[in-house]
Amino acid sequence: MKKFSTWKLKLRLLFATFLLFALVYALVVLVGSFLGISGPLFYVGFGLAIVVIQYLVSPKMVELTMKVHYVSPEEAPQLHQMVEELSRNAGIPKPKVGITEIAIPNAFAFGRSKGDGRVCVTRGIINLLDRDELYAVLGHEISHIRHSDMAVMTVISAIPLICYYIFWSTLFSRNNNNNGAALIGVAALAAYLIGQLLVLFVSRVREYYADEGSVEIGAQPHKMASALYKLVYGSANLSKDQLKEVEGVKAFFVNDVSDARNEINDLRQVDFNMDGVISPDELNQLKNSDINIKTSSKLFELISTHPNMVKRIKRLANMN
Repeated sequence: MKKFSTWKLKLRLLFATFLLFALVYALVVLVGSFLGISGPLFYVGFGLAIVVIQYLVSPKMVELTMKVHYVSPEEAPQLHQMVEELSRNAGIPKPKVGITEIAIPNAFAFGRSKGDGRVCVTRGIINLLDRDELYAVLGHEISHIRHSDMAVMTVISAIPLICYYIFWSTLFSRNNNNNGAALIGVAALAAYLIGQLLVLFVSRVREYYADEGSVEIGAQPHKMASALYKLVYGSANLSKDQLKEVEGVKAFFVNDVSDARNEINDLRQVDFNMDGVISPDELNQLKNSDINIKTSSKLFELISTHPNMVKRIKRLANMN
Protein backbone atom coordinates (compact mmCIF):
# COMPACT_ATOMS: atom_id res chain seq x y z
CA MET A 1 0.00 0.00 0.00
CA LYS A 2 2.78 2.42 0.89
CA LYS A 3 4.70 1.87 -2.35
CA PHE A 4 1.56 2.22 -4.44
CA SER A 5 0.46 5.46 -2.74
CA THR A 6 3.96 6.93 -3.05
CA TRP A 7 3.95 6.09 -6.75
CA LYS A 8 0.63 7.91 -7.14
CA LEU A 9 1.98 10.95 -5.30
CA LYS A 10 5.02 11.11 -7.58
CA LEU A 11 2.80 10.82 -10.65
CA ARG A 12 0.60 13.69 -9.46
CA LEU A 13 3.65 15.85 -8.78
CA LEU A 14 5.16 15.16 -12.19
CA PHE A 15 1.87 15.83 -13.97
CA ALA A 16 1.20 19.11 -12.13
CA THR A 17 4.77 20.30 -12.69
CA PHE A 18 4.53 19.40 -16.39
CA LEU A 19 1.31 21.42 -16.67
CA LEU A 20 2.95 24.42 -15.03
CA PHE A 21 5.89 24.47 -17.42
CA ALA A 22 3.63 23.75 -20.41
CA LEU A 23 1.47 26.69 -19.36
CA VAL A 24 4.29 29.18 -19.20
CA TYR A 25 5.89 27.79 -22.37
CA ALA A 26 2.64 28.26 -24.32
CA LEU A 27 2.33 31.80 -23.00
CA VAL A 28 5.92 32.66 -23.91
CA VAL A 29 5.38 31.30 -27.43
CA LEU A 30 2.26 33.47 -27.73
CA VAL A 31 4.20 36.55 -26.64
CA GLY A 32 7.01 35.70 -29.05
CA SER A 33 4.59 35.37 -31.95
CA PHE A 34 2.95 38.68 -31.06
CA LEU A 35 6.31 40.45 -30.93
CA GLY A 36 7.50 38.76 -34.11
CA ILE A 37 10.39 36.93 -32.44
CA SER A 38 10.93 33.20 -32.23
CA GLY A 39 12.64 33.15 -28.84
CA PRO A 40 11.51 35.70 -26.26
CA LEU A 41 14.73 35.53 -24.29
CA PHE A 42 13.78 38.49 -22.16
CA TYR A 43 10.93 36.62 -20.47
CA VAL A 44 13.01 33.49 -20.05
CA GLY A 45 15.81 35.57 -18.54
CA PHE A 46 13.35 37.39 -16.32
CA GLY A 47 11.94 34.09 -15.06
CA LEU A 48 15.40 32.72 -14.35
CA ALA A 49 16.30 35.91 -12.50
CA ILE A 50 13.24 35.49 -10.25
CA VAL A 51 14.19 31.89 -9.49
CA VAL A 52 17.82 32.78 -8.69
CA ILE A 53 16.87 35.71 -6.46
CA GLN A 54 14.31 33.62 -4.56
CA TYR A 55 16.83 30.81 -4.21
CA LEU A 56 19.53 33.10 -2.83
CA VAL A 57 17.58 35.33 -0.46
CA SER A 58 14.73 33.14 0.79
CA PRO A 59 16.68 31.46 3.67
CA LYS A 60 17.73 34.81 5.07
CA MET A 61 14.20 36.18 4.66
CA VAL A 62 12.78 33.24 6.62
CA GLU A 63 15.39 33.63 9.36
CA LEU A 64 14.63 37.33 9.79
CA THR A 65 10.86 36.98 9.57
CA MET A 66 10.68 34.10 12.04
CA LYS A 67 13.51 35.41 14.26
CA VAL A 68 15.24 32.03 14.19
CA HIS A 69 17.85 31.32 16.86
CA TYR A 70 20.13 28.41 16.00
CA VAL A 71 20.92 26.25 19.02
CA SER A 72 23.90 24.07 19.82
CA PRO A 73 23.74 20.43 21.00
CA GLU A 74 24.48 21.71 24.51
CA GLU A 75 21.52 24.10 24.42
CA ALA A 76 19.01 21.57 23.03
CA PRO A 77 20.45 18.04 23.34
CA GLN A 78 17.18 16.13 22.78
CA LEU A 79 16.28 18.21 19.74
CA HIS A 80 19.70 17.66 18.20
CA GLN A 81 19.60 13.95 18.96
CA MET A 82 16.27 13.52 17.17
CA VAL A 83 17.33 15.59 14.16
CA GLU A 84 20.62 13.70 13.88
CA GLU A 85 18.90 10.30 14.03
CA LEU A 86 16.21 11.25 11.51
CA SER A 87 18.62 12.84 9.05
CA ARG A 88 20.84 9.75 9.25
CA ASN A 89 17.81 7.57 8.51
CA ALA A 90 16.92 9.86 5.60
CA GLY A 91 20.45 9.73 4.22
CA ILE A 92 21.02 13.50 4.23
CA PRO A 93 23.49 15.77 6.06
CA LYS A 94 22.32 16.86 9.49
CA PRO A 95 20.46 20.19 9.13
CA LYS A 96 21.06 23.18 11.36
CA VAL A 97 18.68 23.22 14.31
CA GLY A 98 16.84 26.34 15.37
CA ILE A 99 14.15 27.57 17.75
CA THR A 100 11.87 30.55 17.31
CA GLU A 101 10.16 32.12 20.30
CA ILE A 102 6.59 32.27 19.02
CA ALA A 103 3.53 30.79 20.68
CA ILE A 104 2.09 29.10 17.59
CA PRO A 105 2.89 25.38 17.90
CA ASN A 106 4.62 24.38 14.70
CA ALA A 107 7.84 23.56 12.86
CA PHE A 108 9.34 24.34 9.48
CA ALA A 109 12.29 23.54 7.23
CA PHE A 110 14.06 25.71 4.71
CA GLY A 111 17.41 26.14 2.97
CA ARG A 112 18.94 26.18 -0.50
CA SER A 113 19.76 22.47 -0.74
CA LYS A 114 20.01 19.23 1.23
CA GLY A 115 23.44 20.31 2.44
CA ASP A 116 22.08 23.72 3.50
CA GLY A 117 18.99 22.43 5.32
CA ARG A 118 17.65 24.07 8.47
CA VAL A 119 14.97 22.61 10.74
CA CYS A 120 13.29 24.90 13.23
CA VAL A 121 10.65 24.48 15.89
CA THR A 122 8.60 27.04 17.75
CA ARG A 123 8.53 27.32 21.51
CA GLY A 124 4.84 26.50 21.30
CA ILE A 125 5.37 23.05 19.78
CA ILE A 126 8.04 22.12 22.33
CA ASN A 127 5.55 22.81 25.11
CA LEU A 128 2.66 20.98 23.39
CA LEU A 129 3.89 17.66 21.96
CA ASP A 130 5.40 14.63 23.63
CA ARG A 131 8.76 13.29 22.51
CA ASP A 132 7.47 10.82 19.90
CA GLU A 133 5.03 13.35 18.42
CA LEU A 134 7.79 15.92 18.09
CA TYR A 135 10.00 13.23 16.53
CA ALA A 136 7.31 12.61 13.90
CA VAL A 137 6.99 16.32 13.11
CA LEU A 138 10.76 16.66 12.78
CA GLY A 139 10.68 13.63 10.45
CA HIS A 140 8.09 15.45 8.34
CA GLU A 141 10.33 18.49 8.05
CA ILE A 142 13.46 16.46 7.31
CA SER A 143 11.49 14.67 4.60
CA HIS A 144 10.86 18.07 2.99
CA ILE A 145 14.63 18.56 2.87
CA ARG A 146 15.17 15.00 1.65
CA HIS A 147 12.69 15.55 -1.21
CA SER A 148 14.27 18.95 -2.11
CA ASP A 149 10.87 20.59 -1.62
CA MET A 150 12.39 24.02 -0.98
CA ALA A 151 14.08 24.07 -4.39
CA VAL A 152 11.03 22.62 -6.18
CA MET A 153 8.60 25.13 -4.68
CA THR A 154 10.98 28.02 -5.39
CA VAL A 155 11.15 27.10 -9.08
CA ILE A 156 7.48 26.43 -9.69
CA SER A 157 6.34 29.44 -7.65
CA ALA A 158 8.21 31.66 -10.11
CA ILE A 159 6.04 30.47 -13.01
CA PRO A 160 2.82 32.26 -11.98
CA LEU A 161 4.92 35.36 -11.28
CA ILE A 162 6.20 35.32 -14.88
CA CYS A 163 2.61 35.04 -16.12
CA TYR A 164 1.54 37.90 -13.88
CA TYR A 165 4.40 40.09 -15.12
CA ILE A 166 3.41 39.43 -18.74
CA PHE A 167 -0.20 40.34 -17.90
CA TRP A 168 0.87 43.53 -16.14
CA SER A 169 3.17 44.57 -18.99
CA THR A 170 0.31 44.32 -21.53
CA LEU A 171 -1.63 46.93 -19.57
CA PHE A 172 0.97 49.51 -20.54
CA SER A 173 1.76 48.16 -23.99
CA ARG A 174 2.13 50.78 -26.72
CA ASN A 175 2.04 48.24 -29.50
CA ASN A 176 -0.28 49.22 -32.32
CA ASN A 177 -1.91 45.82 -32.30
CA ASN A 178 -4.14 46.52 -29.29
CA ASN A 179 -6.29 43.47 -29.93
CA GLY A 180 -3.21 41.26 -29.83
CA ALA A 181 -1.99 42.86 -26.59
CA ALA A 182 -5.41 42.39 -25.01
CA LEU A 183 -5.44 38.72 -26.05
CA ILE A 184 -2.02 38.17 -24.49
CA GLY A 185 -3.11 40.00 -21.34
CA VAL A 186 -6.19 37.81 -20.89
CA ALA A 187 -4.18 34.67 -21.61
CA ALA A 188 -1.48 35.73 -19.13
CA LEU A 189 -4.03 36.46 -16.41
CA ALA A 190 -5.72 33.10 -16.97
CA ALA A 191 -2.31 31.37 -16.91
CA TYR A 192 -1.46 33.17 -13.68
CA LEU A 193 -4.66 32.01 -11.95
CA ILE A 194 -4.33 28.43 -13.22
CA GLY A 195 -0.64 28.45 -12.31
CA GLN A 196 -1.40 29.53 -8.76
CA LEU A 197 -3.88 26.70 -8.34
CA LEU A 198 -1.33 24.21 -9.69
CA VAL A 199 1.36 25.51 -7.31
CA LEU A 200 -1.06 25.09 -4.40
CA PHE A 201 -1.86 21.57 -5.60
CA VAL A 202 1.83 20.66 -5.74
CA SER A 203 2.31 22.10 -2.25
CA ARG A 204 -0.54 19.97 -0.86
CA VAL A 205 0.78 16.80 -2.47
CA ARG A 206 4.24 17.45 -1.06
CA GLU A 207 2.72 17.66 2.42
CA TYR A 208 1.25 14.18 1.97
CA TYR A 209 4.62 13.06 0.70
CA ALA A 210 6.39 14.48 3.77
CA ASP A 211 3.93 12.72 6.09
CA GLU A 212 4.79 9.43 4.41
CA GLY A 213 8.47 10.29 4.50
CA SER A 214 8.33 10.80 8.26
CA VAL A 215 6.97 7.28 8.75
CA GLU A 216 9.54 5.86 6.32
CA ILE A 217 12.44 7.25 8.37
CA GLY A 218 11.22 6.11 11.76
CA ALA A 219 8.13 7.94 12.99
CA GLN A 220 5.04 6.04 14.12
CA PRO A 221 1.89 6.79 12.06
CA HIS A 222 -0.32 7.33 15.12
CA LYS A 223 2.21 9.74 16.62
CA MET A 224 2.29 11.73 13.38
CA ALA A 225 -1.53 11.75 13.43
CA SER A 226 -1.61 12.84 17.08
CA ALA A 227 0.88 15.61 16.38
CA LEU A 228 -1.22 16.95 13.50
CA TYR A 229 -4.35 16.75 15.66
CA LYS A 230 -2.71 18.69 18.50
CA LEU A 231 -1.27 21.31 16.15
CA VAL A 232 -4.75 22.12 14.86
CA TYR A 233 -6.14 22.54 18.37
CA GLY A 234 -3.07 24.49 19.48
CA SER A 235 -3.45 26.94 16.59
CA ALA A 236 -7.22 27.25 17.05
CA ASN A 237 -6.74 28.43 20.63
CA LEU A 238 -4.56 31.38 19.61
CA SER A 239 -5.78 34.90 18.94
CA LYS A 240 -6.23 36.33 15.45
CA ASP A 241 -3.42 38.80 16.13
CA GLN A 242 -1.01 35.95 16.91
CA LEU A 243 -1.99 34.18 13.68
CA LYS A 244 -1.56 37.36 11.62
CA GLU A 245 2.08 37.55 12.72
CA VAL A 246 2.91 34.48 10.60
CA GLU A 247 0.48 35.05 7.73
CA GLY A 248 3.30 35.54 5.21
CA VAL A 249 5.19 32.37 6.14
CA LYS A 250 2.42 29.94 7.11
CA ALA A 251 3.07 27.90 3.96
CA PHE A 252 6.28 26.69 5.64
CA PHE A 253 4.37 25.19 8.57
CA VAL A 254 3.18 21.62 9.07
CA ASN A 255 -0.48 22.68 8.91
CA ASP A 256 -2.49 25.68 7.72
CA VAL A 257 -2.79 27.61 10.99
CA SER A 258 -5.38 30.00 9.52
CA ASP A 259 -7.85 27.16 8.92
CA ALA A 260 -7.40 25.50 12.32
CA ARG A 261 -10.70 26.70 13.79
CA ASN A 262 -12.64 25.41 10.80
CA GLU A 263 -11.01 21.98 11.07
CA ILE A 264 -11.87 21.31 14.72
CA ASN A 265 -15.36 19.93 14.13
CA ASP A 266 -14.21 17.64 11.33
CA LEU A 267 -11.40 16.28 13.50
CA ARG A 268 -13.89 14.80 15.96
CA GLN A 269 -14.21 11.98 13.43
CA VAL A 270 -10.69 10.76 14.17
CA ASP A 271 -10.56 10.97 17.99
CA PHE A 272 -13.17 8.37 18.88
CA ASN A 273 -12.80 8.63 22.68
CA MET A 274 -12.14 12.41 22.62
CA ASP A 275 -9.02 12.20 24.80
CA GLY A 276 -6.98 14.58 22.67
CA VAL A 277 -4.61 12.02 21.13
CA ILE A 278 -4.80 9.44 18.33
CA SER A 279 -3.99 5.91 19.48
CA PRO A 280 -2.93 3.00 17.23
CA ASP A 281 -6.37 1.42 17.79
CA GLU A 282 -8.15 4.62 16.75
CA LEU A 283 -6.00 4.86 13.63
CA ASN A 284 -6.85 1.25 12.77
CA GLN A 285 -10.53 1.97 13.33
CA LEU A 286 -10.27 5.03 11.08
CA LYS A 287 -8.74 2.88 8.34
CA ASN A 288 -12.05 1.08 7.95
CA SER A 289 -14.27 4.13 8.53
CA ASP A 290 -15.62 6.70 6.12
CA ILE A 291 -14.81 10.36 6.64
CA ASN A 292 -17.12 13.28 5.95
CA ILE A 293 -15.66 16.54 4.69
CA LYS A 294 -17.90 19.61 4.45
CA THR A 295 -18.30 21.20 1.03
CA SER A 296 -16.89 24.46 2.38
CA SER A 297 -13.79 22.60 3.61
CA LYS A 298 -13.32 20.97 0.20
CA LEU A 299 -13.53 24.36 -1.52
CA PHE A 300 -11.13 25.98 0.94
CA GLU A 301 -8.64 23.17 0.36
CA LEU A 302 -8.38 24.15 -3.31
CA ILE A 303 -6.85 27.51 -2.34
CA SER A 304 -4.75 26.20 0.56
CA THR A 305 -1.09 25.20 0.67
CA HIS A 306 -1.99 22.24 2.92
CA PRO A 307 -4.38 19.29 2.53
CA ASN A 308 -7.47 18.93 4.68
CA MET A 309 -6.34 17.61 8.05
CA VAL A 310 -8.90 14.79 8.28
CA LYS A 311 -7.76 13.53 4.88
CA ARG A 312 -4.13 13.63 6.02
CA ILE A 313 -4.87 11.61 9.14
CA LYS A 314 -6.98 9.16 7.11
CA ARG A 315 -3.99 8.65 4.83
CA LEU A 316 -1.77 7.98 7.83
CA ALA A 317 -4.32 5.37 8.98
CA ASN A 318 -3.66 3.47 5.77
CA MET A 319 0.02 3.35 6.70
CA ASN A 320 -0.60 2.05 10.24
